[in-house]
Amino acid sequence: QVQLVESGGGLVQPGGSLRLSCAASGSIFSIAAMGWDRQAPGKQRELVAAITSGGSTNYADSVKGRFTISRDGAKNTVYLQMSSLKPEDTAVYYCHADISSGYYYKRYWGQGTQVTVSS
Repeated sequence: QVQLVESGGGLVQPGGSLRLSCAASGSIFSIAAMGWDRQAPGKQRELVAAITSGGSTNYADSVKGRFTISRDGAKNTVYLQMSSLKPEDTAVYYCHADISSGYYYKRYWGQGTQVTVSS
């Protein structure tokens, strides 16, 4: 079994910062891409940022220059540093990871963490 556990969400004022973390645990042989998605009320889930095992990154246009994704391979953890937060960043943030337990890769999802940007 593989589990992704997120932390770091909360309430922040516009212009503030938050750091999300997501740790993978369980039967892990290898992790390929990791990333973050978000879903705001009444909207579809969208990709926010992703990072490959080699460190290549990509971001949604709406967060470029404000969010930074990183990962710690030794800890099987992915981070999302969010700065200059806007009310439109309010959403439930979900991490995902493509994990192999030895045979093939499967995408796993975290349970989600709420980020609310409001004054």
